[in-house]
Amino acid sequence: MKSDIEIAQAAKMKPIKEIAAMIGLDEDYLELYGNYKAKVKLEVLDNFRDRPDGKYIDVTAITPTPLGEGKTVTTIGLSMALNKLGKKAITCIRQPSLGPVFGIKGGAAGGGYSQVLPMEDFNLHLTGDTHAVGAAHNLLAAFLDTHLMKGNKLNIDPFSITLNRVVDVSDRALRNIIIGLGGPLNGIPRETGYDITVASEVMAILALTTGLKDIRQRLARMVVGSTYGGDPVTAEDLKCAGSMTVLLKDAIKPNLLQTIEHTPCFVHAGPFANIAHGNSSILADQIAIKLGDYVVTESGFGADCGAEKFMNIKCRYSGLKPDAVVIVATIRALKMHGGVFEFIPGKGVDRELMTRPDVEGVIRGCANLEKMIENMKLFGVPVVVAINKFNTDTREEIDAVRERSLAAGAEDAVESNVWLNGGNGGLELAESVIKAANKKSEFRFLYPLDWPIKKKIEEIATKIYGADGVEYLPEAESKIELYTRQGFDKLPICMAKTHLSLSHDPNLKGRPTGFTVPIRDIRASIGAGFLYPLLGTMRTMPGLPEVPAGTKVDIDENGNIVGLF
Repeated sequence: MKSDIEIAQAAKMKPIKEIAAMIGLDEDYLELYGNYKAKVKLEVLDNFRDRPDGKYIDVTAITPTPLGEGKTVTTIGLSMALNKLGKKAITCIRQPSLGPVFGIKGGAAGGGYSQVLPMEDFNLHLTGDTHAVGAAHNLLAAFLDTHLMKGNKLNIDPFSITLNRVVDVSDRALRNIIIGLGGPLNGIPRETGYDITVASEVMAILALTTGLKDIRQRLARMVVGSTYGGDPVTAEDLKCAGSMTVLLKDAIKPNLLQTIEHTPCFVHAGPFANIAHGNSSILADQIAIKLGDYVVTESGFGADCGAEKFMNIKCRYSGLKPDAVVIVATIRALKMHGGVFEFIPGKGVDRELMTRPDVEGVIRGCANLEKMIENMKLFGVPVVVAINKFNTDTREEIDAVRERSLAAGAEDAVESNVWLNGGNGGLELAESVIKAANKKSEFRFLYPLDWPIKKKIEEIATKIYGADGVEYLPEAESKIELYTRQGFDKLPICMAKTHLSLSHDPNLKGRPTGFTVPIRDIRASIGAGFLYPLLGTMRTMPGLPEVPAGTKVDIDENGNIVGLF
């Protein structure tokens, strides 16, 4: 079997103008980046607004292993299979962060014969959107520290500052730093740190905005800290929001690429789902839903992370309602949740245990899948389980997953072989999704916005994670008091927690019970439009493993990229 990058490089792409024409977009709507990439102008929204909406499908997953369980592979493969069934399908996914690309997980262009092309561009710089986000964010940070140095006319309390700088690599050494050293010409010394760029509020704003005017208003509302009197200080107060908007004027346009079978694919924004809301852009989805019969989008990590935020945050701001949810599961991840083996990030796994048949271990692990089905049904949306098949999976194991899925309330549970067979490997899944999406959806939010901050947090912790309750550390208590006083208590909640467990503790697998969620701190992303509590030791800057994926990436003697996966 060829590697992912060999398959991608051997594939024949169509000019992106042809891909656009398939969904009714002529060249006037495109800004070309070579032959195979283009940005789509936002005028599409106005010119196609009277078209009926297509079906809206969200793909999520069970709690994954550190390798991921093929959620993007399934998203892409499902879209290709829908096209093979005569449906005009469009894929909408995020651009990956360079952190995981060069870290432990690798890229996010899918895999095998279910990929987005050009795979190298997708996983690296693409059209520069992430760089634009980083530049806009760091410009605000520079404005802030210059303001402190030049007299601090806004009376900003340096100890209240919540804005870190950002860089889009995993670099744990930058989590906590001191800036302004070297004398008065170099600024005011203070403690700060770096977050990864995809965790930036600017990235969240890019993903949640509905237009250029809206992004200008959202950037203006970004809160960087408070005055000594406790009033919020914003990017508009620092007179930086206009410049930030200018840096993002091209990044706001979704990128159009294609799958390996030439299905149109919008790639836009890239927030993490454990430390941000973890979904691709509203703009891409709003455009796609007017151009296609089916839009297949993806939420980061599990149904307790990105999918919960898709429902409670993204759908609130977009006005779109999902018609069905696909939950991706693998036999290997279910074995992990069933206690068959351990997978410690950065330290590897016993692959013999991971691949050895163990029906009982899979059945025990299905407790995690059952909770994810329950989570999605809380939102009133039909659920289909996609079993992403590996060649070591047995029929008995797959049948056990199907049986438990149906008993838990899924509409169907089917094998997905899109990694090996492309769209043809997802036809049964596509047929099940069509049936589910044509059922009456009773979509609802988990909580109303007028609930107090604590009540919203506790609803997520108890209903989605299965916690017994919530414990607030002193810093979190003071932030709740501050944000309530500042009038930010009516915003939705974006929990920042580990993606490796339903709980806050990555060591608790399966369906944990009897735990209390500790809220260490709460931060405000007022421009994006949410508050995000930090659960336990959750960090906003990842670190590299002992052997980073980047050690395998290189250029061969012909100038071709090798080693990406």
